[in-house]
Amino acid sequence: MSEALYAFALLACPVGMGLMMWFMMRGSKSSPPQAKPTEEAELVKLRAEVDQLRAGQRNSGGEPSASQSRATL
Repeated sequence: MSEALYAFALLACPVGMGLMMWFMMRGSKSSPPQAKPTEEAELVKLRAEVDQLRAGQRNSGGEPSASQSRATL
């Protein structure tokens, strides 16, 4: 009886992991990943802010520092 318990314990983890992977793959096919509207709005806001900062940097006439020029690459 104890040998059957050991066999069950050894098989429980891999079988459970396989089932979890199968359920996760099955669930992801039902709906394609889409960005939430709030995430899209935040992305637009951040891009506008970056554009404003770049325009301000160009208008000031100053050369960007080494760290700033690396950040734009």
